[in-house]
Amino acid sequence: MVSSLQDTVELHNGVKMPWFGLGVFKVEEGSEVIESVKAAIKNGCRSIDTAAIYQNEEGVGKGIKESGIPREQLFITSKVWNSDQGYEKTLAAFDESLRKLECDYLDLYLIHWPGKDKYKETWRALEKLYKDGRVKAIGVSNFNVHHLESLLKDAEIKPMVNQVEFHPRLTQLELRSYCKKHGIQVEAWSPLMRGKLLDHEVLSKIAHQYNKSVAQVILRWDLQNEVITIPKSIKEPRIIENADIFDFELSNDDMEKINALNKNERVGSDPDTMMKDFE
Repeated sequence: MVSSLQDTVELHNGVKMPWFGLGVFKVEEGSEVIESVKAAIKNGCRSIDTAAIYQNEEGVGKGIKESGIPREQLFITSKVWNSDQGYEKTLAAFDESLRKLECDYLDLYLIHWPGKDKYKETWRALEKLYKDGRVKAIGVSNFNVHHLESLLKDAEIKPMVNQVEFHPRLTQLELRSYCKKHGIQVEAWSPLMRGKLLDHEVLSKIAHQYNKSVAQVILRWDLQNEVITIPKSIKEPRIIENADIFDFELSNDDMEKINALNKNERVGSDPDTMMKDFE
């Protein structure tokens, strides 16, 4: 059982990644993201997930600096955006992310979306960054099974992580099973379905049983499904509440009830149709 905010999962290359982190999608650059990152770190969170397209890497970097926690105790993730895919452009994009974050290295670097045909070239760049020791782990985001199969045909290094949309309405069973078989760790973005599940009747009933909020129940469900989770919040009380999920365990019966809510319903783009921004 995952029992604390600092608990980690060992990726297939031996790197330890926290099960729980802070996501900063749509958190505004400047004081909003700086304070959000500082609040998360102050309250025990050690993993921060950003991306070039979020346009808040500078603020994340400042929040990390101002937190006073040594860099080596933190796990920082960023992602290469669609328009920067390709070998040379990816290497340049990585340098730019490091510059903004004011970091010497990243713990995890991801291809943000598969797109059409450049992700193999982009992956070669990630492999180079990994071999050069500039990033401790590399992975992908929003890759379906067929994208992973295609990538693995030519990859020298297997992705360590696949970060995908995952919540009780989108349980990604086939994808999770494929990733488990290949030693690729699944990570959830939008675990709370952008707030759309917070008044769901079944979830509310389960939450009441455990004297927890619906958000806490969903995030606990993530961990018990062996999925890393990175909920976003900008308010310190909510950041603390989201992380208060280590003092209870959902029964098998309640896990099944939540699993049964799946409708293959997305709040984000479908990776197979999300081709815009790819030139």
